[in-house]
Amino acid sequence: MFKFFKKDNQRSFNETQLLLKTDIHSHVLPGIDDGSPDIESSLELLKGMHELGIRKVVATPHIIGDMYRNNAATITAALEKLKEAIPGSGLDIELSAAAEYMLDDYFLSLLKNNTPLLSIHDNIILTEQSYVMPLGNLHEVAFELVTRGYKPIMAHPERYGYYHNNFEIYEDLKEMGFLLQVNLLSLTGYYGSSATKAAKFIFEHGLADLVGTDMHHTNHLHALKENIPLIAHYVNGKGFNEFK
Repeated sequence: MFKFFKKDNQRSFNETQLLLKTDIHSHVLPGIDDGSPDIESSLELLKGMHELGIRKVVATPHIIGDMYRNNAATITAALEKLKEAIPGSGLDIELSAAAEYMLDDYFLSLLKNNTPLLSIHDNIILTEQSYVMPLGNLHEVAFELVTRGYKPIMAHPERYGYYHNNFEIYEDLKEMGFLLQVNLLSLTGYYGSSATKAAKFIFEHGLADLVGTDMHHTNHLHALKENIPLIAHYVNGKGFNEFK
């Protein structure tokens, strides 16, 4: 396992603040998925994230074959529009973009055609599964990604209900080569008690590699702000998302 961050169990910080400088999972680019609909909304979300203490945001719009067929061109265009608006807002925040890839047939076609995948950092890419059922050939897809030189992240594994009766699957995901990224709001009950139980299990057993806001809209922003002490208990002082 590569080490992309350092963990420190010492807590000499104020747990009324969220000490997370980089967010690696958000949907703040305007108008290209189910996240921010426009520039104004994007800026509002970025300002709120800045207030939380976040100084670098990696936007990860969905790429889903039957819903959001984004690509490097559409994502770059939305990124540039938002970056152009940031100076006028007086906001001091670093913004870049990658993608959140649904592991579906369209994604497999991208792999087959050797399409370069948009990465969060170096060769690290963000992936997700359907909430309805797990991918039947997940082992094979993971093997394909790793052999092609990618380091895949499994986004919010705690939210997949089909894993809630078998927490050992989280160890299996890591053995396949996935880094595990937990949504911060999963710790708060926002997605339901089962997701919260799973998220806490992942943290308490040292399985969490990365965290993310999964920011889509102001409801997410308000919920994060209301639960900073709880989230800080699990996140602050752990060096999450500090890529080397």
